[in-house]
Amino acid sequence: MPKDKKNKDAIKEKIKEKLKQLSEEEPNRDDSTRESTQEEKTEEVEEKIDVPTDTESAELEEPNSEVSSSEASEEPKVEIVDEQPKEEEKRKMKVPLLANYSFESENIPISVKIVKLGDFVPRYEITTPTVDAWTRKMLESKLRGELVSEVKLDISEILDPKKFDEVKAKFMEGARRIIDRNFKEQLPDPRARNILSVYLLQNTLGLGKLESLLADEQLEEIVINNSQEPIWVYHKRAGWCKSNILLESEEQIYDYASTIARKIGRQINILNPTLDAHLPTGDRVNATLFPISQFGNTLTIRKFSKNPWTITTLIKSATVSPEVAALIWLCMQNELSLLVTGGTGSGKTSFLNAISAFIPANQRIISIEDTRELTLPKFLQWVPMVVREANPEGKGEITMLDLMINALRMRPDRIIVGEIRRQREAEILFEAMHTGHSVYATLHADNTEQTISRLTNPPINIPPQMLDALSGVVVTFRHRRFNIRRVLEFSEILKKGEFNVLHRWTIKEAGEGFTDKIKQISKMTRLTEQLSLYAGMDDREIADNVAEKVSVLKWMVKQGYESVDQVGRIVSNYYVDPDGVLEVVKKNQSWNFDE
Repeated sequence: MPKDKKNKDAIKEKIKEKLKQLSEEEPNRDDSTRESTQEEKTEEVEEKIDVPTDTESAELEEPNSEVSSSEASEEPKVEIVDEQPKEEEKRKMKVPLLANYSFESENIPISVKIVKLGDFVPRYEITTPTVDAWTRKMLESKLRGELVSEVKLDISEILDPKKFDEVKAKFMEGARRIIDRNFKEQLPDPRARNILSVYLLQNTLGLGKLESLLADEQLEEIVINNSQEPIWVYHKRAGWCKSNILLESEEQIYDYASTIARKIGRQINILNPTLDAHLPTGDRVNATLFPISQFGNTLTIRKFSKNPWTITTLIKSATVSPEVAALIWLCMQNELSLLVTGGTGSGKTSFLNAISAFIPANQRIISIEDTRELTLPKFLQWVPMVVREANPEGKGEITMLDLMINALRMRPDRIIVGEIRRQREAEILFEAMHTGHSVYATLHADNTEQTISRLTNPPINIPPQMLDALSGVVVTFRHRRFNIRRVLEFSEILKKGEFNVLHRWTIKEAGEGFTDKIKQISKMTRLTEQLSLYAGMDDREIADNVAEKVSVLKWMVKQGYESVDQVGRIVSNYYVDPDGVLEVVKKNQSWNFDE
């Protein structure tokens, strides 16, 4: 015993000496080093990640476990918690913050944070109010069936996209009644009950976990590759990101795809393992099933923008220059046909939608698309048409070719086609141009040369002589490394399929470094001839008219007029009273949209 006591005393003395030594060294630390560690060159966020202990983990309930009879007899315990991202390490982490914003969906607050962790891509962390596991099981197993029984609607009403908002409102009213009956005493706060009502609605009529992602206007794509990896999203500013949402199983992915298919009268199963569809909101959907997709079931949703890009939005983001936009405006005012081409995701349809506002209000427009994406000003005379796929029996198909032939019998002044894919479609399109219709369409091609090559070679194989009816080609381009979209080229089409590039985007010039400008590289020849022939304009008048339009476009950008109806109304007023619009522009006044 005395020996043990002696050892303990010796250890205590060593500890005291060490503490004394550390206290003497502390004041001598280099102050400059301490200050430099506090300076950050990039904006950073500090977050503390808590990992539950083994005891806490044992108390958590698995969402998919069944409710026992003893639990079912207990009084429901409802707890509203914030769903926070989980990490493996229990420590403080400093990570660059790329984006941080919030929005509301169905009066539910949602916050988004995009951070750069140690991965190759950013992490998209979405935080939504959620409920505890016991309440989720009750909502999904019992109350969902009650909601379907309570809302008395015919299946035709539920499947009708025109009545989507009306059906959704009725289901929301039913969900609130059910939640009030079951949880009013436990949850006196109406906001908490609204969270449960929305959860019940989204898991009955909607797509469950995907609804919060669909509500984010900053997202362009939502992608599920399989149930083993998190959902991927394409963010407008950050590009591809991994989200903090993970689906439980392959069956859940299949359920989402099957739900989407049923709403449009389609099926997806082992015999038909692929699906092309759209949501009631217009979002495009593609789904595949294992083993067609080897790693598991997939779901790809390309979101339909509720606030489509306008020409002022594109000028503001430097996608197109005011000079090129004004020249396109002049061409469309004088009914010259144009093609918008580019690679996948380059913004072809968005650009086509933006320039459609240049069409005069006194003309009839027919648009033909696979899935409706275009949004034109409300006051235009516009008839949107979409294709229809065959039913499971192989009957009732309406192709784009059928719609194009039919459109020519509808007395259109302008025809807008979503995309040219096949020879017969292209033949009808160019035949429409030759018979006096102004046509605007999109095509997959990376530049003007490839556009002409695709049109004049199989499978489209249009004779070069027919291209004379086409006046110009706008090429859009997405630079994935810089995450920007630009108009790469604007070219005029010459005789027999030849072309002349008028404007081209330059990324870098000798001695200037990164320029990011759209520059004029040659003068107009064919466009000048056409404008002289059809509008009686000489070179000077063309230049003056383009300059006028440039001033109007810059004024609209400065005033912040970015909605489809605002831009369309100003353009239509310019056609009726150009001097009146130019007077407002010259004085830099605001436009009165109430008149």
